[in-house]
Amino acid sequence: QKMTVKAVKMPCTAPNVYTKVPDGGWGWTIAFAFFFVEALTYGIIKSFGVFFNDLMESFDETNSRISWIISICVFVQTFTAPLSTVLSNRFGHRFVVMAGGVLISTGMVTASFARTVVDMYVTIGVISGLGYCLSFLPTVTILSQYFDKRRSLVTAVASTGECFAVFSFAPAITALKEQIGWRYSLLSVGVLQLSIVICGSLLRPIIIKEQEEVKAQPPEEPTETKYMLENEQTRTSIESIDSGVEITTSPSNVPGNTKAEPKSEEPKEHVQILVETNSTPPEPKTKLLDFSVMKDYSFICYAFFGLFATLGFFAPSLYIIPLSLSLGIGKDHSAYILSAMAIAEVFGRISAGWVLNKKPIRKIYIELICVVLLSVALFAFPFASEFWGLMTCSIFFGFMLGTVAGTHIPLLAEDDVVGIAKMSSAAGVYVFIQSLAGLAGPPLAGVLVDTTQNYSSAFYSCAAGMVLGAVFLSLVRPCKAGLCHRQRQRAEESAAEAVPDLPDDFIEMDIGKAENSGKGCDSV
Repeated sequence: QKMTVKAVKMPCTAPNVYTKVPDGGWGWTIAFAFFFVEALTYGIIKSFGVFFNDLMESFDETNSRISWIISICVFVQTFTAPLSTVLSNRFGHRFVVMAGGVLISTGMVTASFARTVVDMYVTIGVISGLGYCLSFLPTVTILSQYFDKRRSLVTAVASTGECFAVFSFAPAITALKEQIGWRYSLLSVGVLQLSIVICGSLLRPIIIKEQEEVKAQPPEEPTETKYMLENEQTRTSIESIDSGVEITTSPSNVPGNTKAEPKSEEPKEHVQILVETNSTPPEPKTKLLDFSVMKDYSFICYAFFGLFATLGFFAPSLYIIPLSLSLGIGKDHSAYILSAMAIAEVFGRISAGWVLNKKPIRKIYIELICVVLLSVALFAFPFASEFWGLMTCSIFFGFMLGTVAGTHIPLLAEDDVVGIAKMSSAAGVYVFIQSLAGLAGPPLAGVLVDTTQNYSSAFYSCAAGMVLGAVFLSLVRPCKAGLCHRQRQRAEESAAEAVPDLPDDFIEMDIGKAENSGKGCDSV
């Protein structure tokens, strides 16, 4: 008789339990949800410029005061990233994203009834900005947990939702404004963003538990002392196994490793149990926000990379139109330059995901090459003097921006930075640090333009920030390698100190354990 204990099936609302990272499965649904979350968050933010002229006329405000609406929104979105991490670890990704969708929709719908620009600061800037943070960050975090080998490619492709949204939303909202006005158009956008709640409901948590099926081992000739109890009719041996207990009653001798207790005589029976095994001790309760990542030198370098690189993300989208107009290029042609940049960004995101999906490859070095080329693109803008020159620079910049923008947050899950275990906390701290550059970058570039009366200075300042980012990014891998070397050295020293106190037949085993403890570092 054979009996197997199997796991009970979970309902559709319960976490997905896998024996290893699925690299697919429900992860494809998560990727689908992330595509639309990206479109309804960053896609709307980038398309909000279509309301600028209407808001200036309705509120009788300057362009700079209206632009603060999005500036506050983006700052709140990034500044509250640690709060998003704490809430996700406490209440789960699904609930947080759904709550974020409600906040985004509430802010946009309320903004359609605003009477002053200050009302816009509160509704879109603060309320919707907080909602954007709660919706985006948990979604990209849980998507990274569902994929391993395909993580870079899937995340890059799903993140193109932002680019496709810019193509579709901007002309659609413009056409809608002509029919029903900007207030009802903004109201429609807010109602559309409520669909983020549906996307959030699809984010089923994932649990990875390794399982092992324990089977009866064939009898072997004993090489060491056996522990047995024998009687006249049967001889019984009980073997202790690390991952479970296996009981075999047989008239033949079976070697054992532990002491046995007498058992009553029963018919021959084999019981097979499917048990869960953990190669490591039970993990402690998950911290709401793990600031231990700040002790990791590799993460600190990566965070400084994000801080300075953020300075180079905004310049072309803000200043390419004024720069082209200053060169005598018409408004229509200037719009074509922006469209070409967006198209190139789609191809850049997909290409980066495809390259980073290749094995074996050191992803941090690929990212470094892309950042260096992005710096070159920023330095090239001031040297363009006519339409085709700006078009070439914009296409090159858009492609390289896509390679970096679509991968710099998911790259936190790689062992070269912090690893998937600390991805959630690291992403919150990382985006929070980015918010400082996001708040200071535009005013800094504006001061340089006002001082020099030349838009090229904005591109130079952003290029300088990107170069500094590349320097810190180049230090990430050496810091991680040095940390792992020190950990392995300490493990070997501990093993060496423990050797004299152990019997001779245990020396090899403990040295092997010390070597295994360094395998993770060797693979980094």
